[in-house]
Amino acid sequence: MSIDLPAPISARVAALDTIAAVLPMERRDKLAEILTDQDVETLRHLVNQGMGANTLRALTSDLAYLEAWSYAATGSPLPWPAPEALLLKFVAHHLWDTKKRDTDPDHGMPANVQQGLRDQGFLRSTGPHAPDTVRRRLASWSTLTKWRRLDGAFASPALKSAVRLAVRAVPRPRKRKSAKAITGDVLAKLLATCGGDNLRDVRDRAILMVAFASGGRRRSEVAGLRKEQLTIEPPVEGEEGVPLPSLSIHLGRTKNSGASQDEVVYLTGRPVEALNAWLAAANIGGGSVFRAIDRWGNVSRQALDPKAVNDIVKQRTTDAGLDSREFSAHGLRSGYLTEAANRGIPLPEAMEQSRHRSAQQASSYYNSAARRSGKAARML
Repeated sequence: MSIDLPAPISARVAALDTIAAVLPMERRDKLAEILTDQDVETLRHLVNQGMGANTLRALTSDLAYLEAWSYAATGSPLPWPAPEALLLKFVAHHLWDTKKRDTDPDHGMPANVQQGLRDQGFLRSTGPHAPDTVRRRLASWSTLTKWRRLDGAFASPALKSAVRLAVRAVPRPRKRKSAKAITGDVLAKLLATCGGDNLRDVRDRAILMVAFASGGRRRSEVAGLRKEQLTIEPPVEGEEGVPLPSLSIHLGRTKNSGASQDEVVYLTGRPVEALNAWLAAANIGGGSVFRAIDRWGNVSRQALDPKAVNDIVKQRTTDAGLDSREFSAHGLRSGYLTEAANRGIPLPEAMEQSRHRSAQQASSYYNSAARRSGKAARML
């Protein structure tokens, strides 16, 4: 039985369908309920302006949260531009002291606001938000305000001071995206768990090898990879003159690239063989490369969700007898550079493959590797 949506919501659903390729459409109906007509029009405008898919997804997610919070906290949608008082309220609701909350129940986010967000699936944590999350959502709020050709109070001294003092009052240790890097030895253990011939093993083996060997690609890049991005290259001469299969991956715009820069990375040898095995087994001649597989072994026509890439890494670490809490999909990215450092590959060469723009960030993995094997760490 189908449920008829109110006309305004139904119209927003239809509008969101026109930009479905770059939005988290599994939540389309929820977005249509939360976002206003002006919000949807802004998102469509950003799509037409060529904003990157990952950036647009993040903006959409933050906008949906902000609208949900505004309804829960004030009973109204977000005003544009937002007054300084509302921005300060947002900070007070999300950055607070857990100890003070024990003695002052009015401190932090009110219980009814918290429950309203939780009931809608917008809030999972029970404590204050991470400062980086609050800063990112304020930045998204500011960006969307500017795209509406409006001025906001985001640069006000009061707001900057409120964020700074709130963070200083409740310091939080910074967590790494992946506690441990998935280096070559760890990757070998994960690959050993998917050595079978069933579709799931063949797919997961290809995902792990392609993500790692292509420079530690982000999970969104792996999930969004399409057959049209792959180009077969001339074989590369391997050991003893044996030719190795080679292909290039045209990443297009990435998180670190410029607006018009087409990022390209290369695969050679075993990762190419693993990828070709998956394409053949799943009979994929075009479209999304990595796809979901249902319980009956049917391959979906839709692209794999980025979260599923992380789930695959978690499951394979568990299957390998490792603690899945210590690893994530980002461990493939940090692991690639760490392994490159361990093998003595020059930093510039590794960065050509990882597409890191910051030498400082990339070199941190090399510095760690050098310190572990250096004389200072082997005094005894």
